[in-house]
Amino acid sequence: MIPFNVPLVIGDELAHIQNVIATKKFSGDGDYTKKCSELLAEQSGASSVLLTTSCTHALEMAALLADIKPGDEVIMPSFTFSSTANAFALRGARLVFIDIRPDTMNMDENCIEEAITPKTKAIVPVHYAGVSCEMDKILSIAEKHNLMVIEDAAQGLMSSYKGKPLGSIGDLGCYSFHETKNYNCGEGGALLIRNPEHKERAEIIREKGTDRSRFLRGQIDKYTWADVGSSYLLSELNAAFLYPQLLRMGEINKNRLTTWDYYYEILTPLHNAGAIELPVCPEQCTHNAHIFYIKCADIDERTDLAQYLKQHEVQAVFHYIPLHSAPAGQMFGRFNGEDRYTTLESEKLLRLPLYYGLESEKVELIVSHINAFYRGRKKV
Repeated sequence: MIPFNVPLVIGDELAHIQNVIATKKFSGDGDYTKKCSELLAEQSGASSVLLTTSCTHALEMAALLADIKPGDEVIMPSFTFSSTANAFALRGARLVFIDIRPDTMNMDENCIEEAITPKTKAIVPVHYAGVSCEMDKILSIAEKHNLMVIEDAAQGLMSSYKGKPLGSIGDLGCYSFHETKNYNCGEGGALLIRNPEHKERAEIIREKGTDRSRFLRGQIDKYTWADVGSSYLLSELNAAFLYPQLLRMGEINKNRLTTWDYYYEILTPLHNAGAIELPVCPEQCTHNAHIFYIKCADIDERTDLAQYLKQHEVQAVFHYIPLHSAPAGQMFGRFNGEDRYTTLESEKLLRLPLYYGLESEKVELIVSHINAFYRGRKKV
């Protein structure tokens, strides 16, 4: 079986974990936490970066920093993972889902303004597959209506919009280091902060509501409970696993892009024949090859193709069930406007195997099976 994903192990992780064990400093905010944060701040240009236990927790911290309260409304796409919505539902917010663009699968920036009400507090763009949303228009709308912009850049590390790294463009940004991501430590994430004024409160929220970070820096002689918060701090063991991968971000990114480009090249004849659709990356965006997907004619064809590939020992998966159609989505939110593309396009999408070190021969084999499937349907 060619798996959909193989979690990245670059080769130096164990040595760094052994360094942590030797220091007997396992909880977060040690040397590896600081090194990872510095590398991410350097790459992203964010004023500060705080490692978290997950991107989910980074989003929860962002909701607290945005002062989301019961009855507030938060605008986001329905085509996203539940974590995007949960972070704000936990604060009592009403989720306002809007339609996506069929080309990038990102929120349709032209649907945002009509979804704004006096209760709206934030816009949450989700950069699907590491391809940026139309951030200039989103920021312009946010400024006009005095709203915060919180980027769900879980899939966006090493991607950019007009030269600006994703996650650093809005007020706050969130990365994921889950094992399915381009860089991973099993479970992990990061909160990116653009405005330095947010940093001190973010540190307090991350440290269970205490000002322990200031104490560790010697700024105060004792620490105490200062605000709401939770245990959002990544352990040093996870940070040590992540660190060598971040040191080699460029190499890893190049390898994935090579695979992505090869998929695109050898699937183009099927696209030109009208059998499938290929991913779109707008000219002003650079992506990080997080996902390679194709779009089938409809959900039935996608189901048949996924089953066909499984029979030929290739694991391909779809992504996501739109949140507004889920039970919790109906409980905590509403869809604003017409669902022209969210459901329709999500039902066509099939993700192909893509991971660091995927051999070109396996890419060719996967594509040969896809070609055979469509020949059987007389589409090519």
